Amino acid sequence: MTPFVRCEKLSKWYGGVLALKDVTVEFGRGAEIVGLVGDNGAGKSTLIKILSGAHPADQGRILVDGREVRIRSPRDSMNAGIETIYQYTAMVPAMSIARNIFIGREITRGPRIAGCGFLDRTAMGRIAVEALAKVELHLRSPETPVQELSGGERQGVAIARAIHFRSKMLVLDEPTNHLSVKETNKVLEFVVQLREQGISSIFISHNLHHVYPISDRIVVMARGEKIADVERAQTSVDALTRMIV
Repeated sequence: MTPFVRCEKLSKWYGGVLALKDVTVEFGRGAEIVGLVGDNGAGKSTLIKILSGAHPADQGRILVDGREVRIRSPRDSMNAGIETIYQYTAMVPAMSIARNIFIGREITRGPRIAGCGFLDRTAMGRIAVEALAKVELHLRSPETPVQELSGGERQGVAIARAIHFRSKMLVLDEPTNHLSVKETNKVLEFVVQLREQGISSIFISHNLHHVYPISDRIVVMARGEKIADVERAQTSVDALTRMIV
């Protein structure tokens, strides 16, 4: 099976520091959840920044659906079907849920003047409710400001946005950090729902007890290199801890 994303011999320097060294790894062998783990400085954040278009790789190449692509910006990454959701998601707190779902992709109506039209708030609100329902997130109103949502609900809105715009892979960077136990469990449910809808995800976390139960496969990094790539059934939290430490 051709993986959705294949990274081949990726390397990245920051000044004289080699942050990523000849990393070859695959993501999206069918709809799967891949846990990406490692201690601070392991290289996982650098790898994700390359996939998300935040930083370019210095060496190596990236293939999407078997074709080499150049990811030089977040837009390149999104165009390739990769959506990255950071711990502090890129949302405008004062804007509504609907506006945040459609930010940069607004639905307009009426005549367009100089390339601009009137926002179709009714359509965006209706579609926002449908998108949220797909991740079983039922909020008061699509016009609710994002700043009134909990951390877990914000993650749910970001995931709903990615599903609506048909992203093929989600990268979730520490999505459960600083969340309550209840909200953490809800975010983990969101990620499992992605797999059920045919969307692969990369789940980055320091907490192995969050990563392990939902992952199909776990990639371990240390000192800028990939040191393990194992099916969940072939490892354990204790074994992963020993690798990381």
